[in-house]
Amino acid sequence: MSLASNGSRSSTDDSNECEASKTAIALYQAREEEIERRKMEVRERVESQLTRAEEETRRLAQVWEELEVLSDPMRKEVAAVRKRIDLANRDLKSLAQICHKKEKEYKEAMEAFQERTMRNPNLPLPLLRIKTQPHRSKKLQVGLIWGPKYLDPGKSWVLKGLTRNHLVRYLFNN
Repeated sequence: MSLASNGSRSSTDDSNECEASKTAIALYQAREEEIERRKMEVRERVESQLTRAEEETRRLAQVWEELEVLSDPMRKEVAAVRKRIDLANRDLKSLAQICHKKEKEYKEAMEAFQERTMRNPNLPLPLLRIKTQPHRSKKLQVGLIWGPKYLDPGKSWVLKGLTRNHLVRYLFNN
């Protein structure tokens, strides 16, 4: 009986082992399936989050484009105003330089005039008298004194080739 019991024990042991291995395999497969299911759930969650992030990125890009469209005309207007300001500054700078140059020339001319009047104080008086006496200045015909070759044709008041000294000598001698 011991052999039979050994044989039956071994067959029960084999069947127990077989059942145990089947249950172990079933448990292993169940775990594998659970792991696969969890992987799929995680993958689905990650994919849904990625699609949501992509949608949010698209929305942000659209909002950004709308903001650029709104700010773009402002940029153009600001650039145009800046350009006008730069042009005005350039014009003002050149005008300021011209003004300073003219002021300097005027001061030099005034100094030269004052210096000449100090040297010869009687020089401007006859010129001022002629200026205040219009009938005398009208009667002044330089062309009659020096001849027609010094006059510009058609413009008897423009002298050709005469210096200021000629005119001053004439005025002081008469």
